[in-house]
Amino acid sequence: MQTEDSQQEQFYSVTQITSLIRDLLEGEFFGITVEGEISNFRPSSTGHLYFSLKDEQSVLSAVMFKNRIFGLNFKPADGMVVRAKGNISVYAKRGTYQLICESLQKAGEGELLALLEKRKAKLAAAGLFDKERKKPLPLFPGRVAVVTSPTGAAIRDILRVLKRRNAGLNLVILPSPVQGEGAAETIARQIRRANEFNMGDVLIVTRGGGSLEDLLPFYEEVVVEAIAESRIPVISAVGHEIDTTLSDLAADVRAPTPSAAAEMVSASRLELEGRLTTLQHAITEALQSRVERIRLLLSQFTPDNLVRNFQIYVQPYALQVEEARDQLVLSMERLLVPCRHRLDLLSQAVITNSPLAVLERGYSVVSSERTGQVLVSSRQIEPAETVKIRLHQGRLRAEVKEKEE
Repeated sequence: MQTEDSQQEQFYSVTQITSLIRDLLEGEFFGITVEGEISNFRPSSTGHLYFSLKDEQSVLSAVMFKNRIFGLNFKPADGMVVRAKGNISVYAKRGTYQLICESLQKAGEGELLALLEKRKAKLAAAGLFDKERKKPLPLFPGRVAVVTSPTGAAIRDILRVLKRRNAGLNLVILPSPVQGEGAAETIARQIRRANEFNMGDVLIVTRGGGSLEDLLPFYEEVVVEAIAESRIPVISAVGHEIDTTLSDLAADVRAPTPSAAAEMVSASRLELEGRLTTLQHAITEALQSRVERIRLLLSQFTPDNLVRNFQIYVQPYALQVEEARDQLVLSMERLLVPCRHRLDLLSQAVITNSPLAVLERGYSVVSSERTGQVLVSSRQIEPAETVKIRLHQGRLRAEVKEKEE
């Protein structure tokens, strides 16, 4: 029989079902990459980016918080196809889900960057980026050749800087498209033409900022090879300061902007005069200071100073020698006292055990004159033989009359 409780239907609250959905989505869709077209792009006043990703059939809400925007190298806009990497998050209050973007790049840009990295490694292995190939810039170039678009912002920036600095340089512009199809070949051809006809003391290859696709000609091998082969020193000033193209790596000098390249080749005459004056004062002061130090050093080498300094220098060592000598004498005395005592004991023992001391007490040493042996038994001698007798003082010769066993 079923109870009333078992017959009741199970139910969820809105919060419970939303939490279950959130746990499911956020757990399963973490670190995913979604490709789609940006629509309804709306930056907020707080710095966050709100937009949607769509394709032919669906739309996905997305947000990129401002602390992640610094990594973007392009400005998102409606209609742009991108790849967004991030996590699916559920907004419980509205019952909606959205993609929290950690990074954003144009569709196909990842493959392009990988291709450019491979090309960079190839050219580096060929030695086109080696520091040993770099040539110094001339200090006072008289003529500067510029490979760029004659209608672009880069040439206007260069002309403005040269006018302001009143450099008095001869400027040769070699026109070339700086983006699009055929731009790389034209840029390389103009670089080689500048070298062939010696059109400048310095060669600037430049263009203004742009997207990665806009800067692609300056990643092409033909441009990099032309820059590396150039006899004229090359300044590469491509894009903004944060952009670093392969032409920058191959050039003798990289300038962060076209204006900076113009500054490098147009040193102001007044600025140079100021630098020379400063260097002159610095050299004069350094020489005077060194001469004064030498004079002070020489003043110490008078005869009296030399004697005094020598004594001051030698005195500590002399004291050390005296102390060492006294210590050596003391040590030797300490070693000799027990040795002298032992010598006295040994001398006394020698005297006590000496045969001469025995003779002094009235004993004598008798030996056979015939054999020279010392006699210790009467068996060693026969009557009528001659013996020698050693006394404490003097010697005797005697004839044996008889012997007793």
